[in-house]
Amino acid sequence: MIGTLKGTIEYREDPYLIIDVNGVGYRVLVSASVLSKINGIGESLKLYTHTHVREDLLELYGFGEPQDLKLFQYLISVSGIGCKTALAIYSVGGRKEIIQAIVENDVTFFTSVPRLGKKNAQKIIIELKNKLGGEGDIDLSQDGSETQEVISALKNFGFTPLEARGAIKALKGAGETVGEKVRLALKYLGK
Repeated sequence: MIGTLKGTIEYREDPYLIIDVNGVGYRVLVSASVLSKINGIGESLKLYTHTHVREDLLELYGFGEPQDLKLFQYLISVSGIGCKTALAIYSVGGRKEIIQAIVENDVTFFTSVPRLGKKNAQKIIIELKNKLGGEGDIDLSQDGSETQEVISALKNFGFTPLEARGAIKALKGAGETVGEKVRLALKYLGK
């Protein structure tokens, strides 16, 4: 298995990079955090990789930090979560935000990921909470549909799911209706 790659970027087509390592080009799917740090073609890069092998497929997934790779491997250990879904979770937030969402039972963080439903979001939290040091009881009974509506409305205004969730947390339960919560969140985000 390939554990790390160190070379130069030959080609970029998000979310893929082709990394030239001594004349061999490796095609690697990378996290959003890796893509955001890249300045251009020809740049040197070191990635910690996960090799995914199936009967008809061989893919490399790359991360800038070994802790990101470890969290990715935790995520794909949850039944129903594949490599591409786990990588998509990184597009919603970084390692710290993902861990925080697990520890705080934040189902809406995970349901904002395309193709990741509420049941799989709950599975991630239940299965990984102990591995990541979460304490306290797991309460997944909250519907979260109202919170999801607010996040969706804020996304329509051009805010990222991460910014939307931050604004909702800052409200600390203020606002009676979805409309009031959206208005208060917009006011908070406008500061």
